[in-house]
Amino acid sequence: MHVRSQMPNLESRLSHRVTSVPPSGIRRFFEIAATMEEVITLGIGEPDFVSPAPIIRGAERSMQEGKTGYTSNAGIAPLRDAISEDLRQRYGVSYDPGTEILVTVGVSEAVQLAMLALLDPGDEILIPEPCFVSYGPASIFAGGVVKYVPTSVENDFQVTAADIEAQITSRTKVLFLAYPSNPTGAVLRREVLEEIAQVVEKHDLLVLSDEIYDRLIYGEAFDRGHTCLPSISSLRDRTILLGGFSKAYAMTGWRVGYACAPKPLYDAMYKLHQYIIMSAPTAGQWGALAGIKECQDDVESMRKAYDARRRVIVDGFRAAGLPTFEPEGAFYCFPDITSTGLDSEQFAQELLQAEQVAVVPGDAFGPSGAGFVRCSYANSMDNIEEAVRRISRFAKRCRG
Repeated sequence: MHVRSQMPNLESRLSHRVTSVPPSGIRRFFEIAATMEEVITLGIGEPDFVSPAPIIRGAERSMQEGKTGYTSNAGIAPLRDAISEDLRQRYGVSYDPGTEILVTVGVSEAVQLAMLALLDPGDEILIPEPCFVSYGPASIFAGGVVKYVPTSVENDFQVTAADIEAQITSRTKVLFLAYPSNPTGAVLRREVLEEIAQVVEKHDLLVLSDEIYDRLIYGEAFDRGHTCLPSISSLRDRTILLGGFSKAYAMTGWRVGYACAPKPLYDAMYKLHQYIIMSAPTAGQWGALAGIKECQDDVESMRKAYDARRRVIVDGFRAAGLPTFEPEGAFYCFPDITSTGLDSEQFAQELLQAEQVAVVPGDAFGPSGAGFVRCSYANSMDNIEEAVRRISRFAKRCRG
């Protein structure tokens, strides 16, 4: 007689580093919205533009030429050369394309590689919040201990040197900065970064700088220009610079990013990349190369379109009685919804059901996001204008 064996408790076999991390607060609302009709989604941070034609042609040409196999682990040499020259021209930052630039599967892989390369179990990493939802989990997966550094709208969501120094302990090893910011749109000013640099040097920290939105800045920030963190001389040799093509070049699905780092840090990330990934998508790399060489006018055209949408959504929310921080970068705004009497989660859920507009609760990005919601303006002007009308109507009903 066959006796059926007892099914194992599979959940109990999972690693704590995985079970301790909640699912993404962004994706949850996106998945709900996907089941509904006539929803305007302001939730996902993805350009609504199609990748510029030269990028598509560059990828097509590479495939027609038979370039369909693995590339060098570090990425195709012409792309690394182009990234090096682009950073030199725009920011005066110099990286050797042969020994200091690694092409990755989007910035997401670059973030995880950097965490794995730098963090041993128990090492502390400081991350200003509100911040993109993956930074903390990526640190935990690497065995690190995350210490979030709160920021506030009263200080334009800018982390300060004093904020950072107050969180430093004997176990602190890494500072993670991500400006322009997702979700707030904040941009750190150079003088603030120079003060932070002094703290970093004083405490001998390493720095990760995610600058994926560096090309998408507006208003006074555009006039000042983006400050690339390694352009501050004292930070160049202790910083891993992360960047990519997803946002400014509208290439989210191509999965091409990069990491630039001093050779010892590069070598560690390269070793991990070899074993985990092998190489970034081949056609995507050739497309990205075409983007750098042929699509600068397209990047500027998209930036101007985002800027126009930014003005409409920010002014519309303010007119609706929702105080909204002036975002200077990325393509998000972060309105304060406390006047409605709802918390961030309630606001997002009830808005989706009542008005078919999807936004993300601000506290999905950290405790400092409580009382806010994140709205992406990477959407058509028509959709943004209609979303503002619906949100205004919903906020007015909530206030009675």
